[in-house]
Amino acid sequence: MNRRTVLEATLFGTAFAAASGASAPVAAAAQRNERPSFVTARDGTKLFVQDWGSGRPVLLLSAWTFNASTWGSQIAALNANGFRCVAPDRRGHGRSEMPSAGYDLDTLTDDVAALIEARDLRDVTLVGFSMGTAEAVNYLGRYGSDRIARVVLVAPTTPFLIKTEDNPDAVPQAMIEADNAAIARDFPKWIAANEAPFFTAETPEITRTWIREMMLSVPLPVALACRKAIAFADLRAAAAKIDRPTLIVHGDKDASAPLPLTGAKTAKLIEGSKLTVYEGGPHPLPLTHSERLIADMLAFMGA
Repeated sequence: MNRRTVLEATLFGTAFAAASGASAPVAAAAQRNERPSFVTARDGTKLFVQDWGSGRPVLLLSAWTFNASTWGSQIAALNANGFRCVAPDRRGHGRSEMPSAGYDLDTLTDDVAALIEARDLRDVTLVGFSMGTAEAVNYLGRYGSDRIARVVLVAPTTPFLIKTEDNPDAVPQAMIEADNAAIARDFPKWIAANEAPFFTAETPEITRTWIREMMLSVPLPVALACRKAIAFADLRAAAAKIDRPTLIVHGDKDASAPLPLTGAKTAKLIEGSKLTVYEGGPHPLPLTHSERLIADMLAFMGA
């Protein structure tokens, strides 16, 4: 039998097996106990979840209009160091379903809780980036820390962004509403206007394009609802109750969530927390300072 005949026999054999309903691949998958790609939220929404590796679990919550793919470098490094990484796409983002409601912070936090319970995650390192930090802190405030071992907050938007009488050094509500109106009028234009300080000068164009396309893939009503959820979330009380070792990582050139208004305040509220400031660091540290962030996370989780 010549090489071509062997190849044809292999291909046709595969096709015939599939056509006859062969169950060997299914059985093999069942034996491997593969983790399903979706978790069902309490309102029935299907949430896409990346779940890689084994060992102590690390739950990675993404930024506003980002999906779990942005954690790729961290997932690869953490897997290589013996950690299991679980990273969901927020509802309305990535490959998760897109219901017309449920973008308030409590429902988004319930989604996180549903994932933790569905995968029975325990001894978790809970990692939030930007909007993900609001979900992480709110989770601890509402559900407690029984399943959580430690917390990492990257470029946090916590504890409270709106200027009020008891929060005077914050952002006026009118300014946030004007920004949201600009997004509603022309989201691509808003992204372009805010891109320069978001990245570093060295960030390659392919990364910038990837993030622009990811942000624009989120429907505008979802993006606006999530942005409002971040802006109006008062998480000061929840942050003050955190009783797990906490690492806060923030760049001193973060134009999206300025350090004095967010990371520094959050660190003061969480007893015993460690604030690590990246000189010259912008907002998307998992992208611009990936290697340093990985090293800091591994050192913290191994301590």
